[in-house]
Amino acid sequence: MSSTVERAFQAALYADTDSALDTGASLLAADPTADAELDRRGQEFVATAWRRGWQPADVVRIVRRELDDVHARVLSALIRAQAAYDRPRGPRWTAQLDELAAEAAEAPPRTDRFSYATVLLELYRLLLSLPAIEPLEQPAAARHHSKSESRMLARIRALLAKAEATGFPEEAEALSSKAQELMARHSVDEALLAAGAPAADAPGACRIGVEPPYEQAKAVLLDAVATANHCRAVWNEPFGFTTVVGFEPDLEVVELLYTSLLVQAQSAMAKAEAAQRAGGRKRTKTFRQSFLAAYAHRVGTRLAAAADTQVTDDLLPVLATREVAVTDHLDRMFPETTTTRLRGVSDAAGWTEGSQAADRAQVRARRPLG
Repeated sequence: MSSTVERAFQAALYADTDSALDTGASLLAADPTADAELDRRGQEFVATAWRRGWQPADVVRIVRRELDDVHARVLSALIRAQAAYDRPRGPRWTAQLDELAAEAAEAPPRTDRFSYATVLLELYRLLLSLPAIEPLEQPAAARHHSKSESRMLARIRALLAKAEATGFPEEAEALSSKAQELMARHSVDEALLAAGAPAADAPGACRIGVEPPYEQAKAVLLDAVATANHCRAVWNEPFGFTTVVGFEPDLEVVELLYTSLLVQAQSAMAKAEAAQRAGGRKRTKTFRQSFLAAYAHRVGTRLAAAADTQVTDDLLPVLATREVAVTDHLDRMFPETTTTRLRGVSDAAGWTEGSQAADRAQVRARRPLG
């Protein structure tokens, strides 16, 4: 006779109706002896996601976007539990697990068995639907982020997400200012641009979240940061991330500099909107989209110019060899890519304000290679 978990899965996981979900949750709620098997099957779903090319941060990101915070907390606990049975996967993977540690330690509220079973089945439905994506291979020589650095990055991203979500300019500016304060306190920019880790023998790749709203402009900004730092970027719009291919020290530069510039952009945009409102001009999504598009375009120009000043004639052959290696690695990962046109850029005031904010943004020249 099939187990309670199996019957619940047959009822709920392969149909997308609420009634099917209720049937499966009712079966699980009525049988406390099924809990252990339910957790074990959840860990199996997590392991399957890894075999399909997903990483912890990727899965948490898409669960947060498609479901609720309680689902992300349950997922974090499952990922941490599954890690005990997993093989070593490199420093970046370990850093992602460390970022989940605090969330996994905070057990989600179990108001009743039926509600909790519903959360699990909704989560498992999503995990089951994840398609195969390009696996990321990390060079063995990759530098390991310290725990304090990982926590700091997580706090900065969390503050930025809140700033983007709020509809109040004053709150957005306060949250962005706090993020910038954290960056200064922990010397993020110095650690970013003066990293002394030796380059790996071969390129690797990482995924960086590019979340709504205004994800097109953010993807353009990330592409500009990647290009200026000898990397290549491919945006996956449906899943909300960009894959950046490059040598490990350059990948760290891209991730942190992009975060820094996005924080600065959010703060500048909040101030620009406040000034527009004070002048009696109501600004909308079009203003923000145009602002960020102009910001990304202008920052890209500045970064490219700054990168050129660091290249001497004796470094050109080295850079050319590295560029070929990065391009070959990207072509193997993504044999087919397409381009897209940036939409919604039609507000002249937004474009002007964004360009001016980019000129004010802190863009320090990176330490020369070699």
